[in-house]
Amino acid sequence: MSTSSSNPDASTDYAGEALGLPATLDVSIVVPYYNPGERLRTTVERTADVLRGAGVTFEIITVSDGSTDGSEETLAGMSEKLVRRVELDQNEGKGQALQVGLAMGRGRYLGFLDADGDLSPELLAPFVSLMRLYEPDIILGSKRHPMSSVHYPPLRRLYSVGYQALIRGLFHLDVRDTQVGIKLVKREVIASVLPLLVERRFAFDLELIAVARHLGFDRLFEAPVRIEERFRSTISTRAVWGMLVDTLAIFVRLRILRRYGRGRAPVHRGEPGRP
Repeated sequence: MSTSSSNPDASTDYAGEALGLPATLDVSIVVPYYNPGERLRTTVERTADVLRGAGVTFEIITVSDGSTDGSEETLAGMSEKLVRRVELDQNEGKGQALQVGLAMGRGRYLGFLDADGDLSPELLAPFVSLMRLYEPDIILGSKRHPMSSVHYPPLRRLYSVGYQALIRGLFHLDVRDTQVGIKLVKREVIASVLPLLVERRFAFDLELIAVARHLGFDRLFEAPVRIEERFRSTISTRAVWGMLVDTLAIFVRLRILRRYGRGRAPVHRGEPGRP
């Protein structure tokens, strides 16, 4: 792993010690990526513009998940005070990249946004508004929010609905979509949950939400998203199978093996919302 950061102790932050310190910024946004090409810089620049416009103090942490297309070079010339860069040596999965980036965050809220451009950084503006108004534990983008605008083939829609029905049945989560690649999470939630997580690929989002809820962080807000680019019409059988296996593994660790601890009663600090 290599880092380029305004913080000379970035490697120490990677170990998670930063999460034990008080927040020094309003928001940290992690942008994990694997071979996004020029879209990486576009996403980072637009994210910075949105957060400036929202009037918050912020940092952006980019984490290369072993990219091989030279996309990290597109960030050349960007201020290290604005963008902290991490490059992992091998492709280990989006979840691993997020673990690294979130562990380094200095924000009161820590979030992430996919680098590929399917989700517009402009979506962060209402997320910041919800953060200020309600201070929820987690704000998560949802394709199934009634105000969302999403264009994807019927097969993908069927897969998404079926998977979320499985999630609701296994984990009793009162959310309609766990997998959209934009979220904002309170610092104390990340500090409590991150050391317990083991998923390294696409089930990371589910594990984060399920474990947070298990530990009593129950103020989960869903927010609408826009996804304009069309998904591929086919779904890899291997990818579907891998996701199901990882999902069942989380269930076993949570409900049977009690690997995430016994949890505690939900902290009722107001009803969960779906603005």
